[in-house]
Amino acid sequence: MKASFRNISIVTFLILFLSNYSGAQPQKGEFIQASIGYGMSAPYENYNIIGTGFYAQAEYVYAFRKWIGLRPYAGFVITNPSKNNTDINLTGYSVTSKAILLGGKARICAPIPWVAPFIELGVGASLGSFETNTPSFFKKERGLLMHIPYSLGLALGRNHDVEIAATYYDHPSVEQFSGALAVSFSFPINK
Repeated sequence: MKASFRNISIVTFLILFLSNYSGAQPQKGEFIQASIGYGMSAPYENYNIIGTGFYAQAEYVYAFRKWIGLRPYAGFVITNPSKNNTDINLTGYSVTSKAILLGGKARICAPIPWVAPFIELGVGASLGSFETNTPSFFKKERGLLMHIPYSLGLALGRNHDVEIAATYYDHPSVEQFSGALAVSFSFPINK
């Protein structure tokens, strides 16, 4: 755990340090970003139990520097038990999410032209229903739950206006995370 925290700290420091010398970052300004993707949910435990479905999200992006920005968001994720479970011992178990996602994230980008890797971290709330049913844990909740969003992705193109990302929403109270493999498009405001 200490080694991985140290590695994350070193990478974050390098991104922050090198970003000051780059002109090849997503542009400063305000944008609307739309995302759509393959939704999924899974338990914290190491079981091959997943839910699959659909994910969509819209973000208001305020990039006050080329390398860092704030991103309030609204979206939803809907997952159902996957029918591709290959482990016969896990039949009857499931992890599902049906929720509206609201919150805010901060993004840090690396200084690379045409392909800008980024990380995001934030806090938010999920309104909906969640079920985590594994051999050692059962939790079913409806209502408002806190989540922690985090993403890893690449902003692509000359203006970095197309993105691909793995986006996750950690739900500690039901011991599961939901998320997506998503494609996003950015549209400038007042350009």
